[in-house]
Amino acid sequence: MKKVRINKGKIGLVYRAKDLNRVILDGVYWLSPFEQVEILEMEGAFKPSRNLNLYLVHEDLSEHLDVIEIKDQEIALRYENGVFKEVLSTTGKHAYWKGLNSNSFIKQKISDVEIPSDFDLNKLSLAGVFPFVRSFHIDTFEKGLLYVDGDFYKELGAGYHYFWKNAHNISLRKVDLRERQQEIVGQEILTKDKAALRINFTAQFKVTDIRKALEDNQDYEKQLYVLTQLALRAFVGSLTLDELLERKESISKEVLDSLKEKVSDLGVSLIDAGIKDIILPGEVKEIMKQVLVAQKQAQANIITRREETASTRSLLNTAKLMEDNQMLFKLKEMEYIEKIADKINTISVSGGNQVVDQLRDLFIRN
Repeated sequence: MKKVRINKGKIGLVYRAKDLNRVILDGVYWLSPFEQVEILEMEGAFKPSRNLNLYLVHEDLSEHLDVIEIKDQEIALRYENGVFKEVLSTTGKHAYWKGLNSNSFIKQKISDVEIPSDFDLNKLSLAGVFPFVRSFHIDTFEKGLLYVDGDFYKELGAGYHYFWKNAHNISLRKVDLRERQQEIVGQEILTKDKAALRINFTAQFKVTDIRKALEDNQDYEKQLYVLTQLALRAFVGSLTLDELLERKESISKEVLDSLKEKVSDLGVSLIDAGIKDIILPGEVKEIMKQVLVAQKQAQANIITRREETASTRSLLNTAKLMEDNQMLFKLKEMEYIEKIADKINTISVSGGNQVVDQLRDLFIRN
């Protein structure tokens, strides 16, 4: 016989011929030479060396254990005294000691795509849970399309979205819903009168139907670029160079009107468009420069002739007034004498009291 003491918080498993015979709790016991004892702490998991089911058939042992069974596509969150401890994902039975600690479990089926609405999402941040979760983030200016196994599942708005990580193939396609700008740069186009131009064009657009944009079209932005490019070429090619320059401001409306129905099939709407630059070839620039200089010269000549005509008419009117008014004639004489005198530094005059008569005779000849 041998003496065995079991302290509080521990349990003894007594084996006979390697099979569990009985369970002993705290106290002093005498065992026969044919019995062996395994003393365990009654805390945490019970992990026997043999199949757990061989132990659970003993009621005096199973009453001291909390047992949970995990099936395929299931996980369980284990709490000890209300504090999260671990995630159980291995299929089969798991046993934990009662007594010193209180065990609780939350089971979740992860074969579904979505996490149940009653599941506390705060638990997803737990270290053991996150490996079983897929997460997607959508910005406030975006929308997303969720696909499960290649099929459309639902539309997602802004925020964080969580799904179970399982055998399903889950993917997300996102679209920016903000107003965006598309630049069409360096387009070489012939006008109706065969003038070669390079045009820089810009268009503002916005996605209005994300399913059309992503599902019904491959690369909707590239298709929008091509449609806008073709519309611009068609419009410019129908005008002469002079007509194009005159109607530059109306090109936006013309192109928008021609594209309105076509771009709706892409799931987008055009907000505004316009020509940024019209770049002419060097020889055309020189010709237009010459035309502009000639136009401005002609305008200057017209203005000059108008001024000369007005000046001549003014002189004629002045002459008529002086012819009829001797006093006005003398004042005009004095005005001219004053102008001439302003340009002369020194004047020597002789003749006594005949100064004015001499000056008049000097500068005015009848």
